[in-house]
Amino acid sequence: MTPLAYRVTARWRETPDAVTLRLAPVGESLPGIAPGQYVAVAGHALPVSALPATGGLAVTVRAAAGPLLYEARTGEQLRLTGPYGGGWDLEKALGHDLVIVAYGIGLALLRPLIRDALADRAAYGGISLLIGAPAPDGLMATYETRRWQTTYTGLTVDRPDYRWHGEVGPVEGLLARTAFDPEYTSAFVCGPERMLHTVAGELARRGVHADRIRLAPQHACGDSTVCTLGEVHS
Repeated sequence: MTPLAYRVTARWRETPDAVTLRLAPVGESLPGIAPGQYVAVAGHALPVSALPATGGLAVTVRAAAGPLLYEARTGEQLRLTGPYGGGWDLEKALGHDLVIVAYGIGLALLRPLIRDALADRAAYGGISLLIGAPAPDGLMATYETRRWQTTYTGLTVDRPDYRWHGEVGPVEGLLARTAFDPEYTSAFVCGPERMLHTVAGELARRGVHADRIRLAPQHACGDSTVCTLGEVHS
């Protein structure tokens, strides 16, 4: 796969150790990218956190990716390959309640799905968004999550500071506040491995079918793709 040149057109900080880069093609563009896919730059897999059709292609980069990517400035060029991964398959959830659970920068991989679902709001039932982070400054895209017109949006952190007046505790704890019809619910979850298993187990306990629970690890996009709980157990 031939790498294609993209120019950084904007850069903003998401958390203390993650930034998002908006990119524009210098020439040829990557083929169609679906929510839940990623691209690769210099051997690093980066979650696509905004699609070209909704504000321009954007990727979210952790400091662990190294200075070439993490410190990339406006005007610099990066060479991308992709897209990779199977994506979230949101189209399979038409008519369902949606339960979307993210921890930390796991929201990056889910953001295109959320935007697409909210842009076609009548195609779904309730949309519940549950977001957790290690600390308040680890919550991604707070400027945007406040504007999303969901049925329920819950935020929680593990370690609050003196400015935090919201929920404290694991993100799976917010499921107790979430109403959905388990027979007609699709869930999308991105976060650390432990959180994936805990959230998936609770959703299954409440009656959501294993093939309707889609999971993606927060920091392993390059080694694995979105899968269902049913595939994990098969």
